[in-house]
Amino acid sequence: MPAKLRLTGRQHEILRRHLFPGDGKEAVALCLCGHRRGEDMILCVRSMHPIPHEACSVRTSEAVVWSTDSLPALLEEAARRGHAVLKVHSHPQSYDQFSTRDALSDRTVFASVYGWVDGPGPHASAVMLPDGRMFGRIITPEGGFEPLASIAVAGSELRIWRAGPEDEVVPGFMLRHRQLFGEGTSRLLRNLSVAIVGASGSGSPMFELAVRLGIGRIVLVDPKLVDEKNLNRMINVTREDIGKPKVTVLAAAAERIGLGTEIVPVPKSIATASAVRAVAGCDVILGCVDSAEARHIMSRIATFYCMPYIDVGVRINADGAGGVNQICGAVHYLQPARSSLLSRGAYSMEDVRAEELRRTDPERYQDQLDDGYITGVRVDRPAVIHLNTLVASLGMNELLARLHPFRLGSNDEFWVTRISLTGGLISEDFTPEPPPCALLAHHVGKGDVRPLLDLPEIHEDDV
Repeated sequence: MPAKLRLTGRQHEILRRHLFPGDGKEAVALCLCGHRRGEDMILCVRSMHPIPHEACSVRTSEAVVWSTDSLPALLEEAARRGHAVLKVHSHPQSYDQFSTRDALSDRTVFASVYGWVDGPGPHASAVMLPDGRMFGRIITPEGGFEPLASIAVAGSELRIWRAGPEDEVVPGFMLRHRQLFGEGTSRLLRNLSVAIVGASGSGSPMFELAVRLGIGRIVLVDPKLVDEKNLNRMINVTREDIGKPKVTVLAAAAERIGLGTEIVPVPKSIATASAVRAVAGCDVILGCVDSAEARHIMSRIATFYCMPYIDVGVRINADGAGGVNQICGAVHYLQPARSSLLSRGAYSMEDVRAEELRRTDPERYQDQLDDGYITGVRVDRPAVIHLNTLVASLGMNELLARLHPFRLGSNDEFWVTRISLTGGLISEDFTPEPPPCALLAHHVGKGDVRPLLDLPEIHEDDV
C-alpha cells in the first residue's frame, strides 16, 4: 500500500532549525503521526520530539548516534493513541539517498517500535537536506523498506516531493503553462490532486480552470442537482441537465474536453464520512461554498490531515429595491496550525450550529428560530457569474502562487485577498495574520479519529 507523509509549515521549520543548527553535523528528531487510512495511507505529523544535540554521543557530517532514553515514553504514547512513529535526521552534505549506516539504524530503531506498538503500522523514516527537501521510506515489520510516495509541507508555499520520476510527459496543451511557470510546475500540476467542494457559482469556474490548467486529479463534492436557477451561473450546464447531479454533469463536461484529468465525482454533502475521506486524500482543498457549516468542516479536514485550504467567498448585498449596496468577495489562504476562517471572523460557531440544525432537523430549527435562540440561515443569496468567475480565478491564482511563488514579496505576508466591485478595488491584506485558531490548534495531525473529525454529526453513509 503506498504511503504519504504530511507536515505543516511550522513543523517543517521547527525540524529544519533543529536538524541544521549551523555546525554542519547530523541531528535527529522523532515525531508521532496520525493516520488517514484508505487506498493511500497518509501519515500526518501530530507532535515533534527533537533529540537534544547534547544527547547524541556521535555527531559528525556523516553520522549521528543518539540516546534512546526518551524512546520508551514516546512509544507508550504512540501505543496509547494509535500513532505512527517517524524518525527524521539530516544530511548536511546534501546526500540525497539513505546510507548503509541509515539502514542499520532504521532496522534497529523500528524493531523496537514494532515490538512496543501494536498493529501493522506503518512507521517511517525520513531525511531532510539543507534546502529543506525531504525524502523518506516506510519500514515494514520485517525490516524491509518501501519509499514514501510523497512528502508534502502545507506552509506559506505548498511543497511536495514525490518518490521517483513524476509523470514525465507534459501534454501539448500545457505548453503555454510551461512557458509561464516552467517545466517543474507543469509536472507538479499534472501530478496534483485537488478537492473542489461546491460545484455551482464559484465551484464550476474553479473546476473549469483546474481542468484547463491540466491538474491531474479533481475530487468534486456537491450533493445537489442542477436546477433552473443554476443555468445563469454554472459553466457547461444546459437545460437538458436539470435534475442531474451537478458533479456528474461537470465530470461529463471534463470528459468531453478530453485533457486527461481524472475526475472523482462525489454527490454527497461534505458532512458525510465518504466525502470527508475523499477530500482528505487530496493535496489541496479549494472551498467554493457559502455555508458556514461546510467551511467549518473543511477547516477541520485541513487541520486533522495537515492540508492547505483555499477558500473563495462571494457576497452581494441587495438593497431590497432592485439595487445593491455592496458587491464583494474574498480569497483566504489557510494553513493548518495557524489562523482559521473562524478566528478571522468569516463565520461564527452560532452560524455553524444554525446551519447544522437546519440540515438535520428542520422542524426544530424553525422552532428555535421562532423562539429567538438562533439566527436565521441566509438562503439563496443572489450571485452572478461575472463575480463568481473573478473570485474563482483569484482563488486559482492563489494556488499557483503557493506552488510557484511569483509575488514580489514573501508568500508569508499574504493571507487574504479582498475585492469590491462597488469600491473598485482588489487588495491584499498586509496587516499581520490573526493568531492561531484556539479551537482548531490542538487537532493538528490527528488524522482518522472516532467520531470522524471529532464531530458526531459526520455520519457514516453508504459509499
